[in-house]
Amino acid sequence: MEERTKVIAKPKVEVILEEEERKKLKEMPLWRVRLYLTWREIRNNWKLFSENKIGLVGLGIIIFYAFMAILHPILMKWVWDPNIYDPIVGYSYDEVLQPAPPSLRHLLGTDPLGRDVLSQLMYSTRSEFALGILAAIITVTIGTTVGAVAAYFGGIIDTLLMRLADLIIMLPFVTILIVLSAMFKMNLIILAIVIGILSGFGGTGIVIKSQALTIKVRAYIEAAKVAGGSDWHIIFRHIIPNLMPLSFLYMMFSVTSAIFSEAVLSFFGLLNIRMSWGLMIHTAQTAGYLLNPKTWWLIVPAGLSITLLCSAFYLVGRALDEVVNPRLRKR
Repeated sequence: MEERTKVIAKPKVEVILEEEERKKLKEMPLWRVRLYLTWREIRNNWKLFSENKIGLVGLGIIIFYAFMAILHPILMKWVWDPNIYDPIVGYSYDEVLQPAPPSLRHLLGTDPLGRDVLSQLMYSTRSEFALGILAAIITVTIGTTVGAVAAYFGGIIDTLLMRLADLIIMLPFVTILIVLSAMFKMNLIILAIVIGILSGFGGTGIVIKSQALTIKVRAYIEAAKVAGGSDWHIIFRHIIPNLMPLSFLYMMFSVTSAIFSEAVLSFFGLLNIRMSWGLMIHTAQTAGYLLNPKTWWLIVPAGLSITLLCSAFYLVGRALDEVVNPRLRKR
């Protein structure tokens, strides 16, 4: 009998709390209500995300590399001698033979040109983050817009956009990037734009369109039409905001794709870039140290960083999938 009373009493307490919360919200101005509800949603989503261990591992790796990117300019200004530790033109004069193995002066050794590997690794982290984030923003912007427009209008517009997406998916992604890089000089910004366009009009647009179809038939969309809302008003004010959780999820996967693509192109020497992890491996390969286990510090730090950062964004994306996906979301 006592157990039954406890089970019944718990929902009553929750109802009382909800009523008190509603009273407080009624007394608040509109902007504070929106801010409060947004913060509550973020807090609840973080609680769900923190229960996923792989997501926390991925987030920890991302924070570690972000710290490296922030720390490098500080070290260059206050600790390291730019003539020795500059990742582009620095040279270690105290080493007789280059590349030099790891030491107290150079924790990850030097490359065949006498440059500090740790400084190169930290400097390249900023480029990887900038490329990944820019490519992800372009991908999500295009993919969300294409998916929402195709789902809302249907007909010939849907057919044209989806056939374009099918065509892009059929073509090998890395091969297209290699061909484009061989045709003209490609830097990080151009690469991010190309990756964003190909991904946005490709698979990302198809996935987001499927979610937009479920939103299109909901009651508030019909209510907006009856109220006289224009097509573009409904798309940008009602459909796209409800697609943002899924779009944010695909941002994580887009970052992984961008970092991997940059590493491949830099390895082949097809990017016009000062320094990156892929270019570090390209330098070792050009000097003939790629398959030499005795000079492991030329390959392992850059290769491991590419693997870890790509895996980290993927793990965070998988953890976010359990937050934004209603079928996987824990309640």
